[in-house]
Amino acid sequence: MATALNLSPPISLLRPLSFRKIPKITTIRASTSSSETSPPLTTSTKDQGLSSSPPSSSVTFAPPPDFKPPVPQRFGVRPDKRWEVFTASLALFLRLGTGVFVSGYSVSLVPKNEIPPGQYALDAGDSKAKETSKLGPRPEKPIEIYEFEGCPFCRKVREIIAVLDIDVLFYPCPKNGPNFRPKVAQMGGKQQFPYMVDPNTGVAMYESDDIIKYLVGKYGDGNVPLMLSLGLLTTLTAGLALIGRMGKGSSYIPSKLPPKPLEIWAYEGSPFCKLVREVLVELELPHLLRSCARGSPKRQILYEKAGHFQVPYLEDPNTGVQMFESAEIVEYIKATYAVQ
Repeated sequence: MATALNLSPPISLLRPLSFRKIPKITTIRASTSSSETSPPLTTSTKDQGLSSSPPSSSVTFAPPPDFKPPVPQRFGVRPDKRWEVFTASLALFLRLGTGVFVSGYSVSLVPKNEIPPGQYALDAGDSKAKETSKLGPRPEKPIEIYEFEGCPFCRKVREIIAVLDIDVLFYPCPKNGPNFRPKVAQMGGKQQFPYMVDPNTGVAMYESDDIIKYLVGKYGDGNVPLMLSLGLLTTLTAGLALIGRMGKGSSYIPSKLPPKPLEIWAYEGSPFCKLVREVLVELELPHLLRSCARGSPKRQILYEKAGHFQVPYLEDPNTGVQMFESAEIVEYIKATYAVQ
């Protein structure tokens, strides 16, 4: 007989939201298409007043010399990264695990012979942990969000993304970032974060609480999870959750803008994923997040794709690199895209 645990969010009332239609302006956009057909990411300093150089056909991106993807070590922590993983884990306790489980998460312990070969499931002694979820409608195109790591309001939105299990194209906006902060000011009239654009509906908006309510109304069951519905307390705990990382993922580090966004399989509740996200934001690298918190059907997709489930998992269409292991992913990203 299966033992089941169900985590369901409480019902909350949604107040009316004010939506802004996306204005027709020149934009910077990273394509989310496959690497074979993706058009290059282009910027126009004349039209947008951006200070960084656009990607050029003369700029090539390649893995570091003698690069070899590391062998994945499940739950292994490299000795020199133990403190970083510890400080990145503090948020889990302050936010009570928000962003670890998807909506309607349920886990059942079943005999191992009930799980067919090739199906992702956790080992639990003589049993297997079968995880399921209850998800809402799926957006046809990834939601676009402009934000940065060291912001409690942005963290709230990232948490609901994990709960709803939706894919997002992130445009990082670190302090002094030359590309996407000016773009937000052009689109919405001010540099305030997070800023969301839904290409499926034409809706664009500021304000983290409004973004959360919009997303759960459109792609969830309409209910905001408890830890995201406590007003000032939610914001305070989201802010305290950032203290351990001391501002990481907040300030721009000069980088080379790639023609295609990097693709990262990750979720907000993982400290290993947090370390990778920080460097992506600091280098202002657009990236497509394949959200895969506990209970996500995408865990099975990654399991089939890579022959193993572990996050973070990076796919770089600019170099062809695919790899696990957070510490090595961070080193690879810096070596490939940071201005040396």
